[in-house]
Amino acid sequence: MTLTIDLNADLGEDDSSEGMARDIAIMDIVSSCNIACGGHAGSSKTMHAMLVAAKAKDVSAGAHPSYPDRENFGRVSMEIDPVHLETSLLEQVAAIKSVATDVKSRITHLKPHGALYNDAQDNDVLAEILVHLARREDLTLVGMADSLVQQKAAESGVRFVSEAFIDRQYTEHSRLVPRTEKGAVIQDDSERLQQGLALALGQPIKTAGNQTKIIPADTLCLHSDSDGALATATAMRRALELEGISVAAPRDQ
Repeated sequence: MTLTIDLNADLGEDDSSEGMARDIAIMDIVSSCNIACGGHAGSSKTMHAMLVAAKAKDVSAGAHPSYPDRENFGRVSMEIDPVHLETSLLEQVAAIKSVATDVKSRITHLKPHGALYNDAQDNDVLAEILVHLARREDLTLVGMADSLVQQKAAESGVRFVSEAFIDRQYTEHSRLVPRTEKGAVIQDDSERLQQGLALALGQPIKTAGNQTKIIPADTLCLHSDSDGALATATAMRRALELEGISVAAPRDQ
C-alpha cells in the first residue's frame, strides 16, 4: 500500500513582495495551505493573491484565523470573552470566504493559528468554539491528535485532520515546546527532514526531554516564515517521495 500524506504551509502572513513571492513558490511543493485572514496577519490583498495562486496550482486552501492580536502576531495567549472571540473568528472566516467567492475558489478547511491553536488543544471552551465554527462553516478542522479539539470534532461529526510539525520540538505530552523556550524551533535542516519522515511513517520522534514519542499525523506543517523555509519544503517533499510516500491533500486521499 502506498503511503500518502498532506503537506501544508501557513501562508499570506507577509505582505512584502518577497514574502508573497516565497509563499506562492511554496505552493509548488505543498498540497494544502492555511491563509491568514486578518486576525494576526493578512489583508484582502494577500488573501486574494494566495487564493488565486492556490487555485492555479490546485492547492487546497484553508482559513487560518487567530486571536485578534496583530501586535503579537497571534502568538500570545489572550484572556478574551468567548463571545468576542467567536465573533472575531466568524468575521475572519467570512472575510476569506468572501475573497474566495470573488476569485471563484473554495475554502476547504480551518486551521487556527499560533497561541489559539495551542491553547485550544486542551481547553474545553476554545475547542468547542472551533468545532462549532467548523461545523457551521462546513469546514474540515485541523489540529493535534489526542486533543480536546479532535475529541469534540468526533462527537460533533466534524471531519478532523491530525497535524504534526517538522520544525518544532515536542514535549513528552505530545504538545509543542513553547517558542519562548530554547530549541523550540528546530533549526537544522537535516533534523527537520528526519523528524518529518518519522512523522509521515508513524515512527517515534525524540522529544525535548529526550524521550521517544509517536505523533499521529495526516498532514505535516512547513512554516513559511522560518529560515530556509523554501529549501526545507523542497527537500522535505523530495525525501518523502524517495521513501515512496505520495503527497496529496486530504480531499484527494
